[in-house]
Amino acid sequence: ATPTAPSRHRPGTPEEALRELAAGNRRWRTFRERHPDESPAVRQALTTGQHPFAVVLGCIDSRVPPELVFDQGLGDLMTVRSAGEVLDEAVLGSVAYGVLELDIPLVMVLGHQSCGAVKAAVESDESGERLPAHIQYIADQIAPNIDHAKEGDARIASTIDANVRAVRARLAAEPDLAAKVDAGKLAVVGARYDLTTQRVQRVY
Repeated sequence: ATPTAPSRHRPGTPEEALRELAAGNRRWRTFRERHPDESPAVRQALTTGQHPFAVVLGCIDSRVPPELVFDQGLGDLMTVRSAGEVLDEAVLGSVAYGVLELDIPLVMVLGHQSCGAVKAAVESDESGERLPAHIQYIADQIAPNIDHAKEGDARIASTIDANVRAVRARLAAEPDLAAKVDAGKLAVVGARYDLTTQRVQRVY
């Protein structure tokens, strides 16, 4: 298909979706972005429906917009963002909508290097001081994942990955999502974006 075609091939399996995200991130970090699916033809085609191939649950951090770091365009990704990828009913419902209503085959929980939400949770845990207003709620959700076996920056880095694993595990355990995973129609994976290298790597 040409870049101006109304739609590219939509990945239909978890494996295809992962390959497409990996290829897009490779373009991003090597400065070979294609900025796909932004043409007038695509914009017109999308007025009648959407068929995104992945849900990305990411952090609100302005340095980690999923469409950019995976070099995707309009209609490609359904993105859900909360500080520290924290789950609540609205976030859970948003992810479930993508999977159950739009048949999206991949959910990625995307943490990132130098996550401010994780850092705030770790510092609050260490100091015992409360955070302002609703920010404490975010810290409370991250707190069970703090890696107390490490200190300083290593604790924050390890907790970023531990938090991704915990959020991924909770999503994968949701009965409706788990049924799709068991049937091979859905993958729920964790990943981390490195601000230094712009690389997305899986978190297992």
